Amino acid sequence: MSNAEDHQGTRRDFIYYATAGAGAVVTGAAVWPLVDQMNPSADVLALASIRVDVSTISAGSQLTVLWQGKPVFVRRRTEEEIALARSQDEALSSMPDQMARNANLGSPAEALDENRTLDENGEWLVQMGVCTHLGCVPLGNSAGDFEGWFCPCHGSHYDASGRIRRGPAPENLPIPVASFVDDATIQLG
Repeated sequence: MSNAEDHQGTRRDFIYYATAGAGAVVTGAAVWPLVDQMNPSADVLALASIRVDVSTISAGSQLTVLWQGKPVFVRRRTEEEIALARSQDEALSSMPDQMARNANLGSPAEALDENRTLDENGEWLVQMGVCTHLGCVPLGNSAGDFEGWFCPCHGSHYDASGRIRRGPAPENLPIPVASFVDDATIQLG
């Protein structure tokens, strides 16, 4: 009888394992469509990375592009604007947000102008064009009290580096992931 009991135990174990395996496959087949629907759609993936031709931007002008449904300011600064932004670094300790908010840096950094620009000499400033208060689009071209950007919705003033200086906005304009592909093209994302 012990041989028959061993055989019954083996058959019972097989039925348990087969049932558990079938249950796992059925559960996976039922859950996969629910998880898969959370993946980004094709139109979102298409906007995950864009290239911007900056060859036509002259010093002192700005191009606004749409990336991931939000405006991005690409500004080519003049020597005077760079000098102004670097001189505004002196007021960093009194600024509401002292963090660079630069996605290109590996770790958090101070909001010095050199930590917010795309290139080493500070000519290119690329930042999200959405006020960090309630999402309005700030006005540029030396608008506001600090010769940077001004949000007309609730009065936030940003300086020449996109750092919040006055108003209800809690943070600096964020710097998205961006890099030069060549001398005339910037890739966002």
